[in-house]
Amino acid sequence: MAVRAPADPLWKWLAKLLLFLELCARGRALHALPGPRGCPAVCICTSDLLSCSQQMLQQIPRALPRTATTLDLSHNALTQLHDRWLAALPHLEALHMSHNQIKDLSPQAFHNASYLRHLDMSSNRLHAVKTHYFDALVSLEELLLYNNWITRVDENAFAKLSGLRKVYLSWNNLTNFPFHSVQGLGNYSLRTLDLSSNNLSSIPVEELAVLPENIRNGLYLHNNPMMCSCALYLMLHRWKQQGFSSVKDFFEEHTCKVSDNVPRSLIKFLKYSQMFENCSASPEDLHPLPFPALVDQTLLITCNTTLPDTATTYMWISPHHEPIKHPGNSNRSLEVYRNGSLKITAAKPWHSGVYVCLAIISPQNFSRMCEVNVTVQYPKPAAETFSTGLTTLLGCIVSLLLVLIYLYLTPCRCLKCCKKAAPLSPPQECSAQSSILSTTPPATDGPNRKVSANKHVVFLEPIRETQNGKIRLALSEDFSDAKHPKVLQLKSDSESISSVFSDTPIVS
Repeated sequence: MAVRAPADPLWKWLAKLLLFLELCARGRALHALPGPRGCPAVCICTSDLLSCSQQMLQQIPRALPRTATTLDLSHNALTQLHDRWLAALPHLEALHMSHNQIKDLSPQAFHNASYLRHLDMSSNRLHAVKTHYFDALVSLEELLLYNNWITRVDENAFAKLSGLRKVYLSWNNLTNFPFHSVQGLGNYSLRTLDLSSNNLSSIPVEELAVLPENIRNGLYLHNNPMMCSCALYLMLHRWKQQGFSSVKDFFEEHTCKVSDNVPRSLIKFLKYSQMFENCSASPEDLHPLPFPALVDQTLLITCNTTLPDTATTYMWISPHHEPIKHPGNSNRSLEVYRNGSLKITAAKPWHSGVYVCLAIISPQNFSRMCEVNVTVQYPKPAAETFSTGLTTLLGCIVSLLLVLIYLYLTPCRCLKCCKKAAPLSPPQECSAQSSILSTTPPATDGPNRKVSANKHVVFLEPIRETQNGKIRLALSEDFSDAKHPKVLQLKSDSESISSVFSDTPIVS
């Protein structure tokens, strides 16, 4: 007789339960340990998608699957990106990093990402777009940077991105933008440049007018506190007529303001175009008229007065964006007359700048009449008649001429001595120098012959005394004869000085 084994269903059930728990534990361990092709525990992985969104990550997971072409790290707490961190993802094409806390990017943050085409860094805390941020992304086509704290875009920030098609910079704090830097990109592929909802107050119409048509068609400038001007209105009005989507799709959101001192004075100038019905300016004729002036000069700048004075009031906008109406500003250094003329009393250098005259027909109807570029400078010092070098040269020449005149053209003090004396007229007193320099030929035939009684020869005797290097003159010792004239004798050395001038004695 066969023996039946006792049934133990409870034991079998416990054995199955233990086996199931062991298998679950092994599965979690394998899932938690990342391998070369594993998926991080905080992420969701598919064949080519890696999503680590909304995990409050402060650091990027170390092990990432190499097959991923799209990586989503949005809605986390990331603050920085390390250099070359994308080297583990050689096939990455799209990177989503919006809603994080990134303030700056390291010089090599996006190196080894040459295949990246889409980059979303919106809703972060970037303060600028620097040149080195994205220059390694040579294949980038779409760049999303809206809703950051960006106040500056470097001129060459997009210079190496020849394939860039769309750039979104709206909802930032930009006050200006280097439009000329994207002109070359328009020749390649750039089609969208969104600068809406920033702080752009001045638009360089001249630079925008020369941009390629594909950039102007996708240039979004709405919701900016731009200053109202005829040039801006005419440019956007022309874009609207050409069917540009940047103006046509946001027609009522293009606003401008009259003055910086009244932030709330925004007007939908494309919708209420009757405000600018008197505009006659064109983007090609926007250069202010030059108005040079000197310091402390009183200036009177006239405005176009073709409109009827009874229904028109005038307002000037100073270079400091100060509205000036009749009668003028608070200290009356700037005055506005009823005919629109602007008077600047005692002009100073800080009065320099572009003044804009607006004609106001009604609170909602005004137009620009003229722009004047005032330049106040100090007067230049008067030029000297002669330079110092020329004056010195002339002084030397005059001195040389006086010396020559003194040496060769000095007149004789006794005129009768200089003339040939008459036979009976006694010679007058003359200096020894005039006798020595006299050109009168000698009257003697030889040194031992006597001369006539009416003429006396001046002999040069040896010098016995000298004073200060000068020859001392001595009078002749013979003054007893009243019939004979006074004769000067020069004492010299043993050799007569007369030999220097002549070999014969000099007759006085």
